[in-house]
Amino acid sequence: MNHFHSTLAAAAAAAALLCTPAAAADAAELKIGFIDAERINRESAPAELASKRLEKEFAPRAQDLQRRESDRRAKEQELARLSLDFQRLQREYREDLNLRRNQELQSLFERANRVIKQIAESEKYDLILQEAVYRSPRLDITERVLKALASER
Repeated sequence: MNHFHSTLAAAAAAAALLCTPAAAADAAELKIGFIDAERINRESAPAELASKRLEKEFAPRAQDLQRRESDRRAKEQELARLSLDFQRLQREYREDLNLRRNQELQSLFERANRVIKQIAESEKYDLILQEAVYRSPRLDITERVLKALASER
């Protein structure tokens, strides 16, 4: 509680004591005043001087905070830009990787098909399947195709 409020509380207590029957006769002489502590804190000459002192004292720190806030905003914008760039590069990477993977797989399938055709012709196969619900292990020629592809390098 500040000085003004404690003075006001003391005045209110004194007024309450004076309102007793014994003090009623002195009531005509009772003079009560009121002060607006907020206005005094805001508008008095000492308050204005104190405010200017505080403003001067804390101005460097306020300027530092403002500068740091500007720096923070600039870094956030830079981070947002870097994030967008990263996402774009990541997307381009995936697209390029998938394109090259498909090209490599196409080349591999062409080579594998050539090798499979050579095995089929040389070993007189009538049909070579790639997919089946069931197959006997004795029909699987995958190992021969892998060996033929390895020897082509």
